[in-house]
Amino acid sequence: MSPNGATPLALRAVKDAAIWGAVALGLFVPLIALQAVQDIRGELRLETRWPLLVVLVALVVAGSLLNSLVITPWRERRARAAPRPDGSAGRLAAGLGRWFPPFAIGFVTVFPFLALWLVGFQGGLKWIDNFGIQILIYVMLGFGLNIVVGLAGLLDLGYVAFYAVGAYSYALLAKEFGLSFFTLLPLAGILAAFWGILLGFPVLRLRGDYLAIVTLAFGEIIRLVLINWVPVTNGYAGISGIPRPTFFGIPFNASDSGFAAVFGLEFSPIYRSVFLYYIILALALVTAFVTVRLRRLPIGRAWEALREDEIACRSLGIDTTTTKLTAFAIGAMFGGFAGSFFAARQGFISPESFTFMESATILAIVVLGGMGSQIGVAIAAVAMIGGTELLRELDALKAVFGREFDPTQYRMLLFGFAMVLIMIWKPRGLIATRDPSVFLKERKAVSGSLVKEGHG
Repeated sequence: MSPNGATPLALRAVKDAAIWGAVALGLFVPLIALQAVQDIRGELRLETRWPLLVVLVALVVAGSLLNSLVITPWRERRARAAPRPDGSAGRLAAGLGRWFPPFAIGFVTVFPFLALWLVGFQGGLKWIDNFGIQILIYVMLGFGLNIVVGLAGLLDLGYVAFYAVGAYSYALLAKEFGLSFFTLLPLAGILAAFWGILLGFPVLRLRGDYLAIVTLAFGEIIRLVLINWVPVTNGYAGISGIPRPTFFGIPFNASDSGFAAVFGLEFSPIYRSVFLYYIILALALVTAFVTVRLRRLPIGRAWEALREDEIACRSLGIDTTTTKLTAFAIGAMFGGFAGSFFAARQGFISPESFTFMESATILAIVVLGGMGSQIGVAIAAVAMIGGTELLRELDALKAVFGREFDPTQYRMLLFGFAMVLIMIWKPRGLIATRDPSVFLKERKAVSGSLVKEGHG
């Protein structure tokens, strides 16, 4: 054995990797390696995917070795060291918080034109729809849930219910009364906020796991209502023909009164995609701005006090009832805004779009990004949703594992793997450092003469 104890560390790492490899092998053989496929005669046959199994087990073993040999010793050395408050990590976080938002806003503003210039018309249209709009929807949902979970510390597993309320509110009102998108957008948010308040009342005395169970049940209740209230919601068949947003009353169609004809342009679907992109970008920026401003107000400081310690919050005289209800209402309102945009963009909605997996995805974005961090939520949404969309383009994996292999089926597996790595490397999320909501004013220096006069 070497003096520095390297051999026991290596043996421990190999032992842990072997254990994790055996566990992964036992789990992935029935889930991944074996697949029941129905042939053209309707008969089931069993297919095997051993290469995929080998790759996944190898990733688990490599991850365990990386954690034992690199990450854990690095964290121990970092913990033993005594970093100064104004160290490089603090300066990096401060610089990221100061310079990242302007650069990010500038990039997303020119993103549609950059995509069209780099990959052409068809590729640019796909990037605007599948990456730009899709990512921004989840960024906005993450900002809304971040108010409830990240700032107020209320674990909400049914956030997709408010997303669904906003979508169905817009779809039903737009089809029945013919109101425009910009008229129904605030109304959908108000209705979602109303349901957020209704959820808040039953859970005022709950916390922790009990709160999570009730919010999960609320999300499932909304979904089952959408399925079974067939005369209104049309059940599983969903609602189709939802009116699309217009440009000051000008539709994006091929008619003589359409956007292209009015402005003397050749008809193209790119105009509607770019218009929708900037709508959701504006909504996401407004959500971020309002959230940042609310943090600096008394209600924002009350949310953070509630998150840290509810008993101490009560002892300070803060009305926890109002604090919780406002968190649920405002977070639900932003979810309703995103839901109304989703319905307007798709033109069709059904209960299948609002399952528990959507709530889990949004919560994973908030946790991975760093609860309470706006920048972290945006980065996590780009990484998780953008990574999922990139998987659709990986034809090389289909060439290796078969044409029937769909990498997007393993999105939640990737989510879980990413959460394990983040919780090991950064337990508080990618951006764990948050600026204080209130800064204490510097005390004015007292001159020496005044000190002498006071003691004279």
